[in-house]
Amino acid sequence: MIEIKPHRIGRCQVSVPGSKSYTHRTLIAAALSDGPCTVSNPLRSQDTLLTLAAIVKMGAVVADHEQTVSIRGLNGRFKPCPEPVYLANSGTSMRLLAGVAALGEGTYILTGTPRMYHRPIAHLLTALNQLGIGARSVDGNGCPPVEIPGGQAAGGSVAINCSVSSQFLSSLLLMAPCTPKGMSITVSHGPVSRPYVDMTVDILERFGIRVQRDGYTRFDIDGGQTYRAGDYTVEPDASQAGYFWGAAAITGGSVTVKGLSIDSTQGDVGLVRVFEQMGCRVNHGPEGITVTGGELRAVTVDMADMPDMVPTLAVVAAFADGTTVIENVSHLKAKESDRLASTCAELKKMGIAAIAENDRLRVTGGAPGGASIETYDDHRIAMSFAMAGLMTPGVRIKKPKCVEKSFPNFWEVWETLYAG
Repeated sequence: MIEIKPHRIGRCQVSVPGSKSYTHRTLIAAALSDGPCTVSNPLRSQDTLLTLAAIVKMGAVVADHEQTVSIRGLNGRFKPCPEPVYLANSGTSMRLLAGVAALGEGTYILTGTPRMYHRPIAHLLTALNQLGIGARSVDGNGCPPVEIPGGQAAGGSVAINCSVSSQFLSSLLLMAPCTPKGMSITVSHGPVSRPYVDMTVDILERFGIRVQRDGYTRFDIDGGQTYRAGDYTVEPDASQAGYFWGAAAITGGSVTVKGLSIDSTQGDVGLVRVFEQMGCRVNHGPEGITVTGGELRAVTVDMADMPDMVPTLAVVAAFADGTTVIENVSHLKAKESDRLASTCAELKKMGIAAIAENDRLRVTGGAPGGASIETYDDHRIAMSFAMAGLMTPGVRIKKPKCVEKSFPNFWEVWETLYAG
């Protein structure tokens, strides 16, 4: 357990690691490429290292130099993997790899932690079945562990339900160009978290894959395409930047997160627009994006495309005047924890009125009090509630090492706020 020391931030700059979402996708694309790739500035976290270890087990030759990762691609076909592939509680690893595993040979078993066994993947398995791939939930409950047979991925037309996760669509998009017939993908529901689909398409195009799309409803990808080997750099993580922008919002300070642009395809960069609506000033400069706090007021905002930022926004809302309504976020119940329930419970400990409904979260701002914050082994709960401790004495974060899932040096970077 650590206690957050109250501190009013002045002006400071921080650097956050590479994007978690881009790192997962870039590592997988490199493994599918036609030769040697160098991935620079990858995020080195529990989740991304699980993806890296998985592609090694599935046959990719990898040299990990920490600041860069060298990967010799398998030209669209993974090798047999007789041992189960363990993915802990990395939902992104599970969902993205479940699709591309079908490009391999033999049968792949993807496993994880007990929490992973409650995270839904049925919609992706159904889509794979439509394509003639005998993918199945080992326990028959639509959740991991999953069994994915290789050698059956011919391609074709498929409809995918993305009301729970856009990662199901991303999984199909990543595998589509390596199938003989390609894919015509229709999205029947959703997708939630649309910017993550844009990220996947961006990665495909960077690797030389041609994608035709009609918004978020239809995607056509020719088969027999090749992921192009080369050098690829991962941009800073907008999700991780949010905690530092939120710290500025709460304290009235000014924080610049270096290397990020509002033009990024990462949807979470849109959090700065929400903070602007709440009364902050936002500056987009050559060094990065700066948020300066102001008198915070409540907002009503649709966060379907920024689900990972909901706990961040909820904690900032606890310091705002009025009731903030965060809408279209029912899919947060299936994250590392039930993030709606977790966020509500911890805000209530601090004396803040918070109500989780089916698809929205209501937070009425006030004067948060100190509390020991349960993190539920959820990195985003720990990092979000750290912000509250900058203004509220007595905020203690239980099991702070859970941040290693996505931001291993978070607490070191956090300390840089105390210098500004």
